[in-house]
Amino acid sequence: MTVGEATIDAASRWPDGGASAGSLLLTVLGEFVYPRGGPVWTAALVTGLAALGIEEKAARQAIARTAAKGLLESEKSGRRVSWHITRSGTRLLTEGTRRIYGFLTDPSPWDGQWLVLSVGVPETQRKLRQRLRTRLTWLGMGSPSPGIWILPDVSKVGEVETIVDELGLGDKAFAWTGKLTTIGKAETLIGDAWSLTEVEGRYADFLATFGELRATTPLKAFQAQVRLVHAWRQFPFLDPALPRELLDHDWPGPQAAALFHRRHDEWHAPAQQYWTELEAIS
Repeated sequence: MTVGEATIDAASRWPDGGASAGSLLLTVLGEFVYPRGGPVWTAALVTGLAALGIEEKAARQAIARTAAKGLLESEKSGRRVSWHITRSGTRLLTEGTRRIYGFLTDPSPWDGQWLVLSVGVPETQRKLRQRLRTRLTWLGMGSPSPGIWILPDVSKVGEVETIVDELGLGDKAFAWTGKLTTIGKAETLIGDAWSLTEVEGRYADFLATFGELRATTPLKAFQAQVRLVHAWRQFPFLDPALPRELLDHDWPGPQAAALFHRRHDEWHAPAQQYWTELEAIS
């Protein structure tokens, strides 16, 4: 199948029909547009998303919504429109790339120290509560009880402080570091803060899916690469990357990380070739 034929049977070739157009667009931007540092034509984005099973109307809506969030800005050239990633978009993709590709790759010995954050946000401020939860979860923090967030990594205290300040919660938050005492059990605390059984199940699915998946053409490599990154980028939100000392069995995260990087390296060149060809005809 050539680039131009990608829209013919894309839906039948993209197995993750539940992935939203906006989410897939973000993955495409991060993998194929952001690294090249230049603008991208609307037609390239629409055709690329079509190869992932996204209809044209939904693709154009996703582009418009991403622009409305301040991540993209348009520039007209006659009847054609190109898109540039904004400064906000660049910051988002830079941080996302760092987190996604560095996740679980360099574990350090644990010093036994915990970072604890107490922050109160009224239930009436649901949007603020959600923003706080999203950003703290992205750092790997878990909440064992309302208003309390924990993480066995005190090196992230600066990042937590930045989040608290940017959300205007400095007068409602307190943080401290230290070791657990003999009161209570660490496994109970961990079980209350994170759903590790669910995360482990997702890792099993990831290993089974991408352990078997193969890509024999540039188009298939593009589809597989987007699917791979789209699946992997969820894990920094799900897995707190707990130290080995806090886990009672071999955690599948490192094995999944190794598979992610192996498949990404395998599919990178042909996937990028597909994108280069797609841009040339757009």
